[in-house]
Amino acid sequence: MSRKDTFLLRMLIFVPICLTLNWLQAEPIFIFTTAGLAIIPLAAWIANFTEAIANEIGPFLGGLLNVTFGNVTEIVVSLVALQRGLIDVVKASLAGSIIANLLIGLGISFLLAGLRFRKYREETNLSRTTVARINSSSLNLAVVFLLTPAALNLTSNTFGLTLTNKFSYVAAFLLLTFYALMLLFSMKTHRYMYELEEDAEPESYGSEARGENYNLWFHMGLLLATSIVLVLVSEALVGSLETSIASLGLTERFIGVIILPIFGAAVEYITCGICALKNKVDLSISVALGSSLQIALFVAPLLVLAGWLMGQPMNLGFDIFTVMALGITVVMTNSVSTDGRSNWLEGVLLLMTYIMLGTAFYLHP
Repeated sequence: MSRKDTFLLRMLIFVPICLTLNWLQAEPIFIFTTAGLAIIPLAAWIANFTEAIANEIGPFLGGLLNVTFGNVTEIVVSLVALQRGLIDVVKASLAGSIIANLLIGLGISFLLAGLRFRKYREETNLSRTTVARINSSSLNLAVVFLLTPAALNLTSNTFGLTLTNKFSYVAAFLLLTFYALMLLFSMKTHRYMYELEEDAEPESYGSEARGENYNLWFHMGLLLATSIVLVLVSEALVGSLETSIASLGLTERFIGVIILPIFGAAVEYITCGICALKNKVDLSISVALGSSLQIALFVAPLLVLAGWLMGQPMNLGFDIFTVMALGITVVMTNSVSTDGRSNWLEGVLLLMTYIMLGTAFYLHP
């Protein structure tokens, strides 16, 4: 077992602590904090079990499984929040996940790889620049879809909530269709372009998960059980959210954009760092961009349709400030990730951008 897995195994102690505090109806701020910490190892083990099962059942079914469970943490937390009517928090957490994955994930990767392997001077060659350009263009598409409702509301006095919802339903179907075509492109017609990116999480599993004495049904049971525990922890997290926001004196936007994504994607940042320390910056890019694309093209439209079915007016009508932050993030990411090279200063640039946006969200009323 790797040091990363040992650390995550120890963090599971926060799961019973969180559930116990929630059962005892303790102070909401303590429930919120322990629930957030408990989500970190749960998200990691769900990713581990998913990848192990995917390796066993083949590339096509494995790819579909990764699509379903790749961002299950964000989906579960968002669905629980959506059911409670916390639509603004859901929107903020979706935007925050994209921003954090791109700026923190890639920033850490470029910084660590640049410092360790190129002695502050030389640049790291990145392979598969064509894939990077495709991913960047896909992110641009997602930002366009998110920008359009805000632009319509800004330029029209009559374009209200009803029309925004209708536009979002159409946009959700279009985004899901494009995401399905991306899967066809990456897993079928142009699979050769993605084959070298398969080991995106080195040291995530032991030898048993990779084939020795591997029990498929056992790992499927673990995946299901972990997902159920994640639902319970998410209930505790969301249930304590509103009171915690009031006690901390923070806005829903800041909690959603900055705090929640760090809980849900902390393991991805660790993975990006591990890849960078092994001089596999291209794998870091695959992890960060892949997760962001899943959220923008799959999770967000899925939640729009789920809100439709649940009677909650979830839509793609993000506020202007959040859309601006997403635009800045995508522009900065594209400027450093599509030329096939990276260096430590570009990592600092991305991390500085995240700190700047985090400060702006903290100060925004």
